[in-house]
Amino acid sequence: MSGTNAASGAAPCRFAHYFVICGIDTETGLEPDELAALYQWLEADRQGRDPDTAATGENFEQSPLKRTFKSKVLAHYPENVEWNPFDQDAVNMLCMPKGLSFRTQADSREPQFHSFLITREDGSRTYGFVHTFYEEVTSPQICSAMQTLYQMHQAENPSSATPSSSSSSSSSMDSLASSLDEADSPSSSSCRSAACGGYDASRDTLYVSKALCLITPMPFMHACRRFLSQVHRAVTASLPPPLPLESYVHNILYEVPLPPPGRSLKFHGVYEPIVCQRPGPGELPLADFPLGQTFPLLGVENLVQLFNCTLLEMQILLYSQDYQRLMTVAEGITTLLFPFQWQHVYVPILPASLLHFLDAPVPYLMGLQSKEGTDRSKLELPQEANLCFVDIDNHCIELPEDFPQFPNKPELIQELSEVLLRYGISPVGGAPPTSVPTSTTTLGSVSVSTRHPGLKSQQALRELEDDGRNGNLGGEQLAVLELLQGNATLERLQALAKRTGVRVEALRGVGGEGEAQGGRTAVDEEELRNAKLNVQLREVFASRFTMMFADYEAFVIQSAPDLESWLTNREQMHNFDKASFLSDQPEPYLPFLSHFIETQMFATFIDNKIMSQWEEKEPLLRVFDGRIDKARLYNVRAPSLRSSNYQRCTILKESAQAIEQRLLKIDHTAIHPHLLDMKIGQGKYEQGFFPKLQSDVLSVGPTNNNRWSNRTATAQRRKDRHRQQTEHLTLDNDLKEKYMQEARSLGKNLRQPKLSDLSPAVIAQTNWKFVEGLLKECRMKTKRMLVEKMGREAVELGHGEANITGLEENTLIASLCDLLERIWSHGLQVKQGKSALWSHLLHYQAREETLEQQQAESPVSNGPERRKSESSLGMPSLRESVIQDMRHIQSMGEIKTDVGRARAWIRLSLEKKLLSQHLKRLLSRQALTKKLYKRYAFLRCEEEKEQFLFHLLSLNTVDYFCFTSVFTTIMIPYRAVIIPIKKLSNAMTTSNPWVCVSGELGDSGVRQITKNVLEMTFDCQNLGKLTTVQLGHDNSGLLAKWLVDCVMVRNEITGHTYKFPCGRWLGKGVDDGSLERVLIGELTSPNADEDCGRGCRTPDMQHSPGQTRRASITSMGGRGYKPTSAQIQEAIGEAVNSICKHFHKPEKERGSLTILLCGEVGLVGALELFFHNGFKSARLFQKTVFVWDFVEKAVAYMESADQMGDMQETAEPLGLTCVSLCHYVSAINSSPRNIGKDGKFQLLVCLGARDRLLIQWLPLLVECPVIQRMYEESALLRDRTTVNDLIAVLQTLHDFPITLEASLVKGIDL
Repeated sequence: MSGTNAASGAAPCRFAHYFVICGIDTETGLEPDELAALYQWLEADRQGRDPDTAATGENFEQSPLKRTFKSKVLAHYPENVEWNPFDQDAVNMLCMPKGLSFRTQADSREPQFHSFLITREDGSRTYGFVHTFYEEVTSPQICSAMQTLYQMHQAENPSSATPSSSSSSSSSMDSLASSLDEADSPSSSSCRSAACGGYDASRDTLYVSKALCLITPMPFMHACRRFLSQVHRAVTASLPPPLPLESYVHNILYEVPLPPPGRSLKFHGVYEPIVCQRPGPGELPLADFPLGQTFPLLGVENLVQLFNCTLLEMQILLYSQDYQRLMTVAEGITTLLFPFQWQHVYVPILPASLLHFLDAPVPYLMGLQSKEGTDRSKLELPQEANLCFVDIDNHCIELPEDFPQFPNKPELIQELSEVLLRYGISPVGGAPPTSVPTSTTTLGSVSVSTRHPGLKSQQALRELEDDGRNGNLGGEQLAVLELLQGNATLERLQALAKRTGVRVEALRGVGGEGEAQGGRTAVDEEELRNAKLNVQLREVFASRFTMMFADYEAFVIQSAPDLESWLTNREQMHNFDKASFLSDQPEPYLPFLSHFIETQMFATFIDNKIMSQWEEKEPLLRVFDGRIDKARLYNVRAPSLRSSNYQRCTILKESAQAIEQRLLKIDHTAIHPHLLDMKIGQGKYEQGFFPKLQSDVLSVGPTNNNRWSNRTATAQRRKDRHRQQTEHLTLDNDLKEKYMQEARSLGKNLRQPKLSDLSPAVIAQTNWKFVEGLLKECRMKTKRMLVEKMGREAVELGHGEANITGLEENTLIASLCDLLERIWSHGLQVKQGKSALWSHLLHYQAREETLEQQQAESPVSNGPERRKSESSLGMPSLRESVIQDMRHIQSMGEIKTDVGRARAWIRLSLEKKLLSQHLKRLLSRQALTKKLYKRYAFLRCEEEKEQFLFHLLSLNTVDYFCFTSVFTTIMIPYRAVIIPIKKLSNAMTTSNPWVCVSGELGDSGVRQITKNVLEMTFDCQNLGKLTTVQLGHDNSGLLAKWLVDCVMVRNEITGHTYKFPCGRWLGKGVDDGSLERVLIGELTSPNADEDCGRGCRTPDMQHSPGQTRRASITSMGGRGYKPTSAQIQEAIGEAVNSICKHFHKPEKERGSLTILLCGEVGLVGALELFFHNGFKSARLFQKTVFVWDFVEKAVAYMESADQMGDMQETAEPLGLTCVSLCHYVSAINSSPRNIGKDGKFQLLVCLGARDRLLIQWLPLLVECPVIQRMYEESALLRDRTTVNDLIAVLQTLHDFPITLEASLVKGIDL
């Protein structure tokens, strides 16, 4: 126990926590890898075979040299560290992800380096750095066991000795997760077949892999790599190292501290000193994985796209033969996210046994090892609808469909390319700068090997190809070239090597890693170059976020009085004013930002900001806020921050200089390794074999007699005191952590799958967590969609912001589509196509169509097909079914992919308020669901499925136009029905009627209707929401007069039905003599009794609650009803108010202005009431007089007065106004359209409002003597005060640019 306590004394400040050795346990001998067996079990289960028979017995088809055997942790020092408990299974699995691998002397045995990380429950990370090498097997039992296995393999496969089949294996496991062995060198399989492709104990030497690993709290990759490589070199060198290996291991575990922030530290390896540095408090956090390798692997453009997908929290799968490449790209991309952090499953190296984790229906970032020559198309992934697949070795990337691009992408790519070119790296994706992708050159020694001439030329050719692809020499070759040019001895050695056909693999090793200028080695120079390039590339990305979120603090909502109440109510709280934030951003940024602010990483960032008022700021947030403050200091919120102009990073030079100064001027030096108090004679040096270390000296740290441990102990005591003082102020830590776990959304507790226990029961438990998570996510998403859509009503109930922008709505619906795809992908038996939902729908369609054919003869109606009840007079019912909606989508040529079709079908079902009902119908076919899904799948959990459908049903309470507004170019069938007033005999007409339907996206053109049929269907490009119908006839025949009640128009795909009320005559000599009327429409609600499941709906957008209680204008003006002057003034006020509100909305959200001008409660109707008040319209034995008659008489008076010269004395502006009124009335009267007198008055009001002339015309009409003849004394128009009030109200419309629909002003020539 004392050892453990000593070991953990100052662990938080120690450079390394554990030193681990993994390899073969000679006591237990060769054991088949249990995880490989589990994988076979899972694979058999996935393919529908009996899993129990699949995993039994040995796999004799494969050569034993290719099989996986169980590795073990042979030793780890110290035994345990209190705050980083040792997870033996996880470390073993990640040190040797493929278990043990065997080699003979004929195979390549170059050492490998790779890194890994373990993410703990709280999101903190521990890094592992692994040096794998091959050690000769000395145990006769192991050798004879291998010999026996090989003979059994030969007996099972007599043909396997032939070279052709020795390297081929078709097992699924092999193709998905074969070991690095195949990838070590292009010649490995050829060498093996040259040695007859097998193992003979009498002739061959057997080697087995062994791994040395350092586990550290921070990612000091370069330092760990150099230390492990020097330890290995000490084992393979001909002379023993200066001190026993225990001294060096003890030194790095207990005597090397972490460098303090902003300082550098030198410590000593076995042969050379090693330097590492740590960024200061105001700098970007430590990232030691070389971006200089990540960028050339993928190319700048691909990397920016991958970065974008990561920000939008898609599923990301990295694919490469090389573990270190997977880790380099994963760590590279996550370090670029500053100040945000990836919040979901993060497994850069996914062991073969965890492949079922790709089934996870959550965002993830995982790395999968590929086999050389494996075809990407053979890789069956459970879900691809939202997957970004990154093929690192082939430098290509497959992107999901339809996602917003990162703002200023071309300029960002340009800036990054320039940084790379300054360091001699090509920005185009090609071969990486290292010569052999997976091998680590042995540092500090010249490793020389002879090859067959053919193989040598192949290798040279491959290197030439790699160089050609980049257009220059890769980084390492370049360094070697510079080294050679400056050293005559090395040049002669290189020439000699060329002549003798010997390949020199690591020239840098000569003379203690090749001394460069100033006593620094070439490796030191390379590390400095990498560190400078890393920080400059990261600064470019960081400066983008500093620009984009410079004002984010202004939109953070801090509503809780203390941390405890905030944590308790976290889910109900609204933490960020998204609508205001988006309205403050440049237009081009909106598509990206509206998606990004919905992500978990952004939510966590805002949570951290809010929590920083009660506790210490999270480090990334502290650095980011510091940068924003600095930017403000220089910019004083310059307008440039709000513009979309690209601003380059200005601190590239300073950031590189800070690192250079730290690495050139060493701040601290750790204690040198020294002799320990060890037993003599143990751990005797034997070249090529790693000795057994003395555990008693390695499990105990030193006594606290050195500088840094005293210092850290004091700091620790100070921290403890501070913690005790503040403990009573804050929540209990466990409770806080529990709240935070719940507060964070899905995925937090599944950041890395548990590696220790992988029984089927644990897998089922993990899937159950996914099911619960998906249901929670569905609840949150539907709630958010409802709250946002319900707008002002929701705000009054205390639920969040007032309005939802179309952009935001689109983001939320895209996010719902993604959720449904993930639900349908969970637990799939066999994947078919990229969209799991569309695949299920196609299965359903095939089954239903077969049933339809069988029932075609039967008169019984088909169950799933429900017809809408007659929702309106004369409109035939619309057939509604899952299949019908699918056929609509399948007929849309614009959509090319299954993912696109699934999304379109979801949008259409949502718009029709049938999404929940359709999905319920789809899932009611239980036999089909059982056939397609495993038992643990979300869709087979009955209770959760019911709740999920119920959440979706709640979306029926609001109206969406998410299909109509997105697919604007498709052809849509429309049905129009004209409904006459039947109680009169004039339901029939002999004239030829026509109709023209207009919407927000265009009009249908004039469509002739067959006489007396009164119904037609026509196809035209999507008109959007319908606004007006022009209805008319040619006045031919005896029965030319026609009394029309209304026109109904229905979109035959979405089922939206619009009613255009008329209630007037069309014909000469009747009513106002109109042969054509412009009718204003509104969406009709489905009948309440039609389907209780469809639920209630919000009032139409143009209505406000006040207008529902007020009698409509048309009813006010109806026969026998005289509205009071107060009601008329209120109507005008509300009409003008509605128009003002219309223009205060974002442009894309405004809806139809025509309805506000000419609709039932529009401006024209309100002004008609004003002009009708006190109007002497009904004359005994004479025709009815209309307001237009008054306007015409007033204009006639003005014209005659002008001719007589009476107008000469009037002021100049008044004269011009008079001319404009006469001109407009004349233009309306001379129009070729027969729109009738009321239609003409409507047109005059609309044109006057558009051209801001109404308030100038009103005084003219009031002053005109004609008014006394046509209006009673008490009329509103003759009351000066009231008219002045009206002018003041109408004046407010001058602030807005009113535009009129083409259907209103057609044929008017001004």
